[in-house]
Amino acid sequence: MKRNIKLAGLILAGAILGIQQAEAQIAVRGETVYTMAGTPIKNGVVLINDGKIEAVGAANAVQVPQHYKSYTAKVVTPGFVDARTSVGLAGIQNAPVDQQQLEKTIPVQPELRAIDAYNPQEELVKWVRDHGVTTINTGHAPGALVSGQTMTIKTLPSMGNGTLLDTTTMVAFTIGASVGDNYNSPKTSAKGVAMLRSELQAAQVYAGKAANKDVSKRPDRNLKLEYLAGVLNGRYKAVVTANKANDILTALRLAKEFNLNIILDGASEAHMVVEEIKAAGVPVILHPTMARAHGENKNISFETAAILTKEGIPVAIQSGFEPYVPRARVILFEAGVAVANGLSTEQGLATITTNAARIIGQEKRIGSLEKGKDADVVLFDGDPFEYTSHVCTVIINGKVVSEECR
Repeated sequence: MKRNIKLAGLILAGAILGIQQAEAQIAVRGETVYTMAGTPIKNGVVLINDGKIEAVGAANAVQVPQHYKSYTAKVVTPGFVDARTSVGLAGIQNAPVDQQQLEKTIPVQPELRAIDAYNPQEELVKWVRDHGVTTINTGHAPGALVSGQTMTIKTLPSMGNGTLLDTTTMVAFTIGASVGDNYNSPKTSAKGVAMLRSELQAAQVYAGKAANKDVSKRPDRNLKLEYLAGVLNGRYKAVVTANKANDILTALRLAKEFNLNIILDGASEAHMVVEEIKAAGVPVILHPTMARAHGENKNISFETAAILTKEGIPVAIQSGFEPYVPRARVILFEAGVAVANGLSTEQGLATITTNAARIIGQEKRIGSLEKGKDADVVLFDGDPFEYTSHVCTVIINGKVVSEECR
């Protein structure tokens, strides 16, 4: 009896395993496949096996095994990459209970880890996932001189099995008078930068002492200075939110002074200082195209992405952070507005695929449909940038996570 039960269990386990294997082996057929690694493929096929892309090519050049489950679409793209967001720390209810993205006690807290506040089951994570966003660089929002760390994670409802790509992708800085809205000090950009310089200088001293060969002379561990030292030595990138042109230039000066590896964030007036950004060789995670034009965003332009791209400046478009509902925008719509204002279709897709993946340092795994990369794929029933089109199927790490047209 026990032997029969054991045998039945093995058979059932084998059957379940077989189902899992079958589900992991997928053929995606598209009338147009944007691989983002070359020209779009007409009548293309993407083969997926064990969570990775097995092959990509024209239908007449890729042999599809009979046991692969097939999906078809008008258009196929890589999974979208949101290069700067607070999704998972900020929740969909816009209530204190689900808002964890900005700590307002003191203005410099690089030791705050996004992973300690991120909720993979937050409804907002599902919302962006269902709209094709498969990877997010999420974490502490702008609004503090140093608000904390960001992390890179797939938008699956758990944090295991290849979901978490990087626990500390960047450390988030903000330069601008808007910091004064959240803290007693600083109240001006000049004071804020002076405070940042003092903290970075302190981190330099701390790093020097921590490297002393004589262990007895090393300082006690200081998490704040340790993470700032990590920014100074290049271990972590600094994502610096600066919207006004003068604050952007200040960010570039600060980066030069301390030899920081920075990424400009927001950059609402980037179109006014294009030459300086280009000369600095700094990428830009541009504000949501449809952000409200007020305050530090007063001079935003729908054409900024096209202007920067024309000059060869790497650009990603973010969902960003808004202190009102909705907390997160859908980056596909933001990129679509940029396409309507000067970007080509492929350039627009690049801002939320290849460019975004490269800027956050994950281009070897995500951002394009190439053999060996993570099988993150989005299927559309029409042109991705046509308002009447829908995301109909989303695949992350080779698993179908959404099959409802939205």
